[in-house]
Amino acid sequence: MDTAKTITYYLSEQPSIINFRWSHTQSWGSTWSFLFTSITLYLLLSVFLHLLLAVILRRGRPVSLGPIPAVHSLSMSVISATIFAGILLSAASEIRQSRWFWGRNKTTPFQWLLCFPLGTRPSGRVFFWSYVFYLSRFVHMWRTFFTILRRRKLVFFQLFYNSLLTFMSYLWLEYSQSFQVLVILFTTLVYAVVYGYRFWTGIGLPSACFPFVVNCQMVLLGCNLVCHVGVLLLHCMKVGGGCNGIGAWLFNSVLNAAILLPFLKFYVNMVLEKRKNIGFMKKN
Repeated sequence: MDTAKTITYYLSEQPSIINFRWSHTQSWGSTWSFLFTSITLYLLLSVFLHLLLAVILRRGRPVSLGPIPAVHSLSMSVISATIFAGILLSAASEIRQSRWFWGRNKTTPFQWLLCFPLGTRPSGRVFFWSYVFYLSRFVHMWRTFFTILRRRKLVFFQLFYNSLLTFMSYLWLEYSQSFQVLVILFTTLVYAVVYGYRFWTGIGLPSACFPFVVNCQMVLLGCNLVCHVGVLLLHCMKVGGGCNGIGAWLFNSVLNAAILLPFLKFYVNMVLEKRKNIGFMKKN
């Protein structure tokens, strides 16, 4: 019991978490210039590294990174699990403390998770963990450099996906966008599992007999799509006057569609190719 209270305190009840406030002057990496500069630098460094290896190691082997990718995967798994636990406990605390206010406005906790009331400010527990998630995106980007060094291949979808998700996580904070709590919960839960699996395989343990990572990503995109529909329905029903940050949500939806469509195409092609190979093996 004492352990549970200690964990709850450090993840949701610390003064620094309760009193957090998203500010361009106090929060590191909170300015638009930092966002665009960091994403541009990430893209340029990825392309530069790819071209450099193409010239220097034209016929050489991929660069050996040793245990670095496995350590990175373990770190990302732990970070993701911490953010998941933190925002889960923080959301529970916010729901418990604000229940009286929602009762007067006929708003349920589930509606709050999808649709922040108009006038919501980016401060408090859940926005602290939203900020940590935003910062974790920059740690996540290092995997792109590992991919280039090991495979000597530039995956444009990976660049596109990482850049857009970093940009979207910034919008969540800047405009107190609705439904970000559920997205962070889903995303960090999947990331904790996926990066744990990558660490598992990275240290030489056996891998799954099916595309584990791709299937997890497909589940995540499906959950996000359902949440988007829920936000739209609640906003159209004018629950509490509408959802906060709906303009950013609309832009966010366009970016999510830009991610979902190419990934869905890749997933369908992968499934069809697998079925084709199974059919060919049966015939022979």
